[in-house]
Amino acid sequence: MRVLHFFKTYLPDSFTGIERVIFEIAESTASLGVHTDVLSLSRNPARAPIAIGRHYSHQTRQDLYVASTGLSLSVFAAFRRLAAQADIVHYHFPWPMMDLVHSLVPPGKPALVTYHSDIVKQQGLLRLYSPVMHRFLGSVDAIVATSPNYARSSSVLAGYGAKLSVVPIGIADQDRAEDGVRNALRARVGERFFLFVGALRYYKGLPFLLEAARMTGLPVVIAGAGDVAEFNTSGLANVTFLGEVSDAQKLALLELCTAFVFPSHLRSEAFGVALLEAARAGKAMISCEIGTGTSYVNETEVTGFTVPPADPARLGQAMKALWDDPGRCQAMGAAARARYERLFTARQMGASYGALYQRLISGHKGEP
Repeated sequence: MRVLHFFKTYLPDSFTGIERVIFEIAESTASLGVHTDVLSLSRNPARAPIAIGRHYSHQTRQDLYVASTGLSLSVFAAFRRLAAQADIVHYHFPWPMMDLVHSLVPPGKPALVTYHSDIVKQQGLLRLYSPVMHRFLGSVDAIVATSPNYARSSSVLAGYGAKLSVVPIGIADQDRAEDGVRNALRARVGERFFLFVGALRYYKGLPFLLEAARMTGLPVVIAGAGDVAEFNTSGLANVTFLGEVSDAQKLALLELCTAFVFPSHLRSEAFGVALLEAARAGKAMISCEIGTGTSYVNETEVTGFTVPPADPARLGQAMKALWDDPGRCQAMGAAARARYERLFTARQMGASYGALYQRLISGHKGEP
């Protein structure tokens, strides 16, 4: 079986949220006999396919980038060629260019879309795009939400119940961090601290975390790319900004930290793969109730606490509760690891998508 994934960016150019999910799907379905190609845009596209693990990345030139949307003329021909070789086309929403390509170059194959997030920030453009979006969603054979929470709370998905299913995001397990990396970080940040990992984007809730750190005086380590100058950091000697860290360093930080804090306050945070990494590491978590997958990963009062969004006082109370009760903190961390093993492994996600691919192909072959 050949599957073509289609999204605006991918490895080797970018490896953030949705790209990481595509990677895990591709690698976890390879053992099921699925051959995966991924088509994306790039400012400097490679001429030949690029081997990524057990699958291939294909790039075509990005001509423009407007309102968080990559645009390309050459992608139409590239999509037509790769879709002709595929048995399944797997889209990843949101990306309006994808809707246009699907409409103008119908793949003629079973098609599904993983619905990662509503369009939250570009509300003005959404009013213009909405008819195209619904035409696209109505034309695919299946829509997959990444959590039951998002399936319930998205007003867009409410109209597609007949073709909607849920496949939680999963990630592969990891070995322990290297001793040298862990020791170097321990010397820099210590062993008792709250950890945040993620790009310093507008929806991550960092101002509220910084205010909670100011109110409690508890140590916080923030790791991720972004401009620290955008935040009020005066008087915060208890907060350490590490900037962007390597995967090896992230693994070590997750082992060292007391608990993981994830203050994203807007629905742009549709799932929170960083929370999965914390659960995999066996760490208690603090997140905000925003009606998305974050509260599916972090089951409140079991694997950690969920607090109201944009509320530094409640965020600080949750941090203090974990800090002052190490036994409860460790028990919640153990529950987080158990929940990861039960619901969020890459193997489970791959098996679910593999079964869905087979159903779609069987149904397509059965059409008159």
